[in-house]
Amino acid sequence: MTDPQTRIDALVKTNDILLFMKGTPLFPQCGFSSRAISILDHLGARYETVDVLADPEVRQGIKAYSDWPTVPQLYIHGEFVGGSDIMMEMFESGELKELVNAAPSAA
Repeated sequence: MTDPQTRIDALVKTNDILLFMKGTPLFPQCGFSSRAISILDHLGARYETVDVLADPEVRQGIKAYSDWPTVPQLYIHGEFVGGSDIMMEMFESGELKELVNAAPSAA
């Protein structure tokens, strides 16, 4: 088994749109994760998720990987976008739609 940082890095680099969240898209385990899923679904994004509650090493590791203290965390094209508040601001401005539409998996 590889260390959490290596696993996280591989996930981020191999998924065009990736959301680290609490729970699953069908059963989010916090309001912020639920909001993040709602935003991505509203944009029609095709994305992958990682349930940080299922893996404590990833739950802690993702915070160090991004230097961001909370989950959910959204990555597009291997770049950290932000949490649900930043996603909401970017959604409202139209910037998130542009990023999502530029991802190959969005088609």
